[in-house]
Amino acid sequence: MFIDFHTHMFPPVIAGRTLAKLAECFGKAPEEDGTYEGLIRSSKASGIDCSVVLPIATKPSQFRTINEFAARFQEGEVISFGSVHPDSSDYKAELKEIQAMGMKGIKLHPDYQNVYFNDIRYKRVVSYAAELDMIISVHAGVDPLCPEDVHCTPQMAVEVVDEVAPGKLVLAHLGGNQQWDEVEQYLVGRDVYLDTAVIFDYIEQEQFLRILQNHGSKKILFATDSPWAGQKRFLDVMKNMPVTEEERADVLGRNAMRLLGL
Repeated sequence: MFIDFHTHMFPPVIAGRTLAKLAECFGKAPEEDGTYEGLIRSSKASGIDCSVVLPIATKPSQFRTINEFAARFQEGEVISFGSVHPDSSDYKAELKEIQAMGMKGIKLHPDYQNVYFNDIRYKRVVSYAAELDMIISVHAGVDPLCPEDVHCTPQMAVEVVDEVAPGKLVLAHLGGNQQWDEVEQYLVGRDVYLDTAVIFDYIEQEQFLRILQNHGSKKILFATDSPWAGQKRFLDVMKNMPVTEEERADVLGRNAMRLLGL
């Protein structure tokens, strides 16, 4: 079973303008249209069995609309997480509500939520989500929104891991987009999952393989960041990586199945 652990989609009414705005920020065009239908087309064409969708609440007032939409996709080809904002006036109640809606995890994005990941507000959210046995996916490393002001560095992530010890923390973009030297220095070998979202367009294969070997294939999750990277293209890259079949199976789906309880 092939699982893409990091994708995005939007309600049809906002998908077009949202992607246009993000494309201007990113300086690149999306490879799909950002809708549920587009994600299904992409996954079917790629041979991916399940895509995990990671929505982002960029302000506390978005909690209801984002999570009610996400709750519609909880099985089969698309499984969506929820999201809370660290400035929520009652993050515990919101996390409980997300869990009651059937969602297995949450997505946090320190850059778009404008809070550094080692801030006490995030530590509280991560701690309580971990208490609820939820998966916590976090954007890590450089983001085009504010490339000179990284809101989740590997060092910040280590601080959270040391203080909170969440059992199901997933750091996107292999622990820190475009900060992989620091990932190797601070994060490799720690009790944290790393996903491969968007990285195959940037990282040297030698460094990726070194991180996989030293961190262990049991803690790496295949991911694309669709629609910002092609699912088939990234799947082909991972299928052709010079790793063992055991390691490939771990990364492409076995680890995600275990996390998701599939």
